Amino acid sequence: MKLHWFHLAPWQNLPSDFTERYRSVWVDVPSKLWDPVEGHRHYNEYLDELEFADQLGFDGICVNEHHQNAYGLMPSPNLMAAALTRRTTNAAIVVLGNSIALYNPPVRIAEEFAMLDCMSGGRLVAGFPVGTPMDTCFGYGQVPATLREKYDEGYELIMRSWTEPEPFAFNGKFTQLRYVNLWPRPLQQPHPPIWVPGGGSIETWEWVAKRNHVYCYLSYSGYKRGKALLDGYWETIDRLGIEPNPYRAGFLQLIAVSETDAQAEADYAEHAKYFYDNCLHIYEGFADPPGYRTMPTLKRGLVGQHGKQVTAARKALTWSELVDQGYVVAGGPESVRQQLREVIKTLNVGQLMVLLQFGNMPKHKALKNTELFAREVMPALRDIWSEWEDHWNPTGVPAGKRVEPAALPSANGHANGATNGATNGASGGTHGSANGPAGAATSIGDESGRSARGTASPARETDR
Repeated sequence: MKLHWFHLAPWQNLPSDFTERYRSVWVDVPSKLWDPVEGHRHYNEYLDELEFADQLGFDGICVNEHHQNAYGLMPSPNLMAAALTRRTTNAAIVVLGNSIALYNPPVRIAEEFAMLDCMSGGRLVAGFPVGTPMDTCFGYGQVPATLREKYDEGYELIMRSWTEPEPFAFNGKFTQLRYVNLWPRPLQQPHPPIWVPGGGSIETWEWVAKRNHVYCYLSYSGYKRGKALLDGYWETIDRLGIEPNPYRAGFLQLIAVSETDAQAEADYAEHAKYFYDNCLHIYEGFADPPGYRTMPTLKRGLVGQHGKQVTAARKALTWSELVDQGYVVAGGPESVRQQLREVIKTLNVGQLMVLLQFGNMPKHKALKNTELFAREVMPALRDIWSEWEDHWNPTGVPAGKRVEPAALPSANGHANGATNGATNGASGGTHGSANGPAGAATSIGDESGRSARGTASPARETDR
């Protein structure tokens, strides 16, 4: 079983009356609510949390792309991924992803993903979402009815640029290039594994299956409602005569782990409410423009995640209802272990993306949630699907053979790791402090500040 730590990077400082005063967290959310000093804190703490997950043995750390919103602060997930290549070692860097239709020309994605794959030592997972209508149609002005056609053409260009060894011309409907000659090229050959996030469009199932990519259902309605959609995906796999390997499917689940069920509610209920009330407060007109969803999806009767009725019903849920209906898997370690085994088996997924920071959850609680999950829950899930082989995770340079970041020289010519070890509290961890990824010295829920970044590269764990 593969477990990936997923970050949305939400804005934590929305006012308590946000939903009454503003119609949407996406597209037209007022920029006056942004504070750049707080933004500085957000980004650095979120990178800390992702790096911490790497240190604790998660298989992947995930970032994604969204625009003009307070739901997720990563208009360029590639920038986050680039930062992560230098201060993480073992985890796959899962970029979910680059919305192909928003890039002109799309070969820019091929270039940047190739860079990230080389920088990380072949740890990249390349994500290719179509993109939400809020991002694509309203934020970036794409035409809903031609969005998928533009996506398909961009995908073809990216794949050809990765796999064709000689320069070629590309004459598409949306992109025309006299010369396509990719430099650099990915470390993983012929290309990094490709995952395609989806939110409920059924044509994505067959598209992904025929190309042998991973389908990831990013649902905030929980696994009980997600089952109907994933059942449709597995029916498509069966109809096409494809091996039903669980590793070709992924699912995103909110998770809250504490010492007991009651403590989980005390620790995390307010942050789940913030997430479902504020982060998913999306004007219905932005969420489902005419032409975005195709006729097969509409005929199947699948309801979008951000409709007015769905949103209103979600906001009315109590913590107990969120847990009982599967929106959040929460409780003490044993309770979470039991629930997640049901999730995994019910959905037949081999790639579980866990959302352990959500809403306005502060850093010390995110670290606590992450560490308890890694220590008390994750080991009990590892045996699931051991009879299957995972073909969709990175196969780059082994950890012991990768180039590690070198120690920086200080003003007197000595490496910082040698001269500043006592000052920075270097103890063999990446951060050299109790801030998080320092390893065994970290205590659950530690709130100490960030250490200096100029320490020497430590000895790290090898591949699991």
